[in-house]
Amino acid sequence: MDVREDELRETIRELVSFESYPGEEAEVQAWFREHLADLGFETYEWEPDPAVLEANPSFPPVETLDLEDRPSVGGVLELGDPDAGPTVVLGGHLDVVPVDEGSWTVDPFDPRWEDGRLYGRGSLDMKSGVAACVFAALAVEAHADELGLDGRIVVEGVAGEEEGGIGAATAAGKNPYPFECDAAIIAEPTDFALVVAAEGSLMKRLEVFGKSAHAARTWEGESVLPHFERIRHAFEDLERERAERVAHPLYAAYDNPWPINFGTVEAGGWASSVPAHLTSEIRIGVAPQETVAEVEAEYQKRLDEVVAESEWLTEHPPTFERFSVQFEGSEVDPDEPVVERVAEAATANGIEEPAYEGFTAGTDARHYLEAGIPTVVFGPGSVDLAHQPDEHVEWEDVRLASEIIADATASTLESY
Repeated sequence: MDVREDELRETIRELVSFESYPGEEAEVQAWFREHLADLGFETYEWEPDPAVLEANPSFPPVETLDLEDRPSVGGVLELGDPDAGPTVVLGGHLDVVPVDEGSWTVDPFDPRWEDGRLYGRGSLDMKSGVAACVFAALAVEAHADELGLDGRIVVEGVAGEEEGGIGAATAAGKNPYPFECDAAIIAEPTDFALVVAAEGSLMKRLEVFGKSAHAARTWEGESVLPHFERIRHAFEDLERERAERVAHPLYAAYDNPWPINFGTVEAGGWASSVPAHLTSEIRIGVAPQETVAEVEAEYQKRLDEVVAESEWLTEHPPTFERFSVQFEGSEVDPDEPVVERVAEAATANGIEEPAYEGFTAGTDARHYLEAGIPTVVFGPGSVDLAHQPDEHVEWEDVRLASEIIADATASTLESY
C-alpha cells in the first residue's frame, strides 16, 4: 500500500528538529497535534495521571517524577462504520535521550536528508517510526472504501518512554478515547523483526561504607573499593549463572540475555583521603517469564553471602535499594491476529521469513499488554544505533516500514 513519501520525509525531518528531551516534550507534541489535525485526524491530548502512575509498580513515588506539561497526543481516523469494526493503535514515543554534542559529527537537531539517510537525535529512536505510522494510517484511509473497512485507526505520539512510559502508561491505564482499543503496533526500530517479548528491568542503588583516614596512613582507614570489587565480582558471577540457567527460546542467540550494568560508580571525595563511601547505580535484566521481585531476591541473596564473609561488611552492612523505574518483562502470543497480520504484510513486501525476536530492553508495549491490548513491536532501522552519536535512519527502511504497517493495519481491521 503506497504512502505519501514526500510528506513522510518532511514530517520526520520536522519531528527530529525538536530537542524533545524527557520533560521537554511539550513543543514537539504541540506541533504533532497540529500536524495530525491538518492531515485530517481528530486529535486527543492527555497529561500524565498521577493516580494511574502511582498504582503502577513500574514507577517510583509520583512526587519524584516530573509530570508537569508533558502531554501525549493521539490522532483518530474513522473508517466506514467505526463502531462496527476494531480500533488499531499505531505509534510510539517522541521523547529522545540526551546528546553529548561533542561526540557527534553533525548537529543532532538540524536534520537533513542526505544520500538516503537522515541523521539526528531521535531519527531512529523513534520519530521515524511514529511518522511512518501516521502515513500508514492515511494510506489505509485512502483505500478504506474499496476494501470495505470499518473501525478506527489511532496514531499516538507519547511522552516519557525513556522514563518508563509515562504517556503510554496513562493511555493504557486511563483510556483517553471514547472507545476501546483492540490491538497495537509500536514502531520501535526492530530491523523488520517482530518483537513479541521484551526484557524487564530492575534498578538498584548500592551503597558501601568504609572508614576515612589520611592517605599517608591508609591502614588507619577502611577503603570501600575492595569491598565493592568483591560485590561486583559476585554479581557478575550470578549474571553468568543466570545466563545459563534462565532460558527463553527468543533469547537463545544472546550470550548474556539478562545483563547487569554498573552504570555509575562514585567513591571518595579527596585524593589524600581513604574513600569511605561508594554509591553505584545498577541496572539488572529481568527475563519475560520472571518477576522483578524474584530477580531482586536473587541479587540480594548474593549480596548477603558476600557480606557474611566479611567482618567489616557484617558490622557495616551495605544498602541495596530500588530507585527510578522498575518493570516486568512482557510477551504477546505470536498467534494473536495483529502479530500474524504484521508477519504476513512483511512477507508480502519482500521480508523473507520475518524473524520473531525478544528485545533485551523494555518498550511501551508492556503497558498496552497489561491493559489487555495485544501489541507487537515492529519498525524501521536497527536498535543497535539507538542512543548513539550520529544516530540515523535509512529512508528506504522508513518507506518500507510505513507500507508494511499500512498493509498490516488494513488486514488487522478485516480480521477482528
